[in-house]
Amino acid sequence: MLDHNRSNLQLTTFLLLGIPGLEDAHLWISIPFCLVYLLSLMGNVALLLIIKTDRKLHEPMYFFLCMLSVADLMLTSSTLPKILSLFWFNDREIYFEACLTQMYFIHSLSTMESGFILAMAFDRFVAICHPLRHSTILTPEVIVGLGLLIVFRGAVLLSPHPFLLRWLSYCKTNVISHTYCEFMALIKLVCSETRIRRAYSVIVAFLTGGLDFIPIICSYVLILLTVFNLPSKAARLKTLSTCVSHVWVILVFYTPAFFSFLTHRFGHHIAPPVHIFIANIYLLIPPMMNPIIYGVKTKRIREGFLKFLTIKCVQLCKVCESPDNQQR
Repeated sequence: MLDHNRSNLQLTTFLLLGIPGLEDAHLWISIPFCLVYLLSLMGNVALLLIIKTDRKLHEPMYFFLCMLSVADLMLTSSTLPKILSLFWFNDREIYFEACLTQMYFIHSLSTMESGFILAMAFDRFVAICHPLRHSTILTPEVIVGLGLLIVFRGAVLLSPHPFLLRWLSYCKTNVISHTYCEFMALIKLVCSETRIRRAYSVIVAFLTGGLDFIPIICSYVLILLTVFNLPSKAARLKTLSTCVSHVWVILVFYTPAFFSFLTHRFGHHIAPPVHIFIANIYLLIPPMMNPIIYGVKTKRIREGFLKFLTIKCVQLCKVCESPDNQQR
């Protein structure tokens, strides 16, 4: 009876522990988390507005970048408000259904991000290796189709995850040693056999991030072969410069992703706070860095961002200099 009652309790609420061993420092840890969240929101919103308003940026690469920014905004907004609430107000409780929903959004949106990065690699491959066919291969219809396919893949492949966990018996504890709901953190609380569910999680991770990474590497191998065949050093450097931003995005996304994956499944001797910090870096840093990378490395976006700031400053000055404000 006790086990039965405990199981029913598990199906109503969980308690997020945060970062184990660093509970007293949660308030201080929240400061960089909050700054990262604000930078992610402002950077990605600004990026979307700049690309929307500047017709020169209406190209396949930037359309895929917009899709990536939308996924970044949704990912951070599905996790950071609850994490900050946990750090600031010790709001540990989360309903079971809300926990499963958060877990689904985290994993499906991460899968979509990986797909958009692959689409951007394909754009670079076509632009450099087949420049004369770029506009005929990546037509608006193809871009929309690729975007929908990536969203569909992330939504469908990850849809079994909540159902794999929904009807299990959580008889160990209702405390999740994490800052957010994550598949591996939840599966550790289950008292029944979970081998098949763990295997499915690994297979999905390989079919998405793993298989995405392979064609990305192949694309850049072919790009390098094409670039090295160009006649002059100046032409080689100019061509490679168009890929720098995307290469940084790949490194920022996949490096913490692989570390998080490996530490969760094989790093049993790594301290829990390290696990959780790596998982949070994977979740928070790429959405913040993507607009910064493209803002710094891409001249058009940098100019668009400065133009956007100039317009806003002029509008603000006009409002401040209006007669109504002066009379007040």
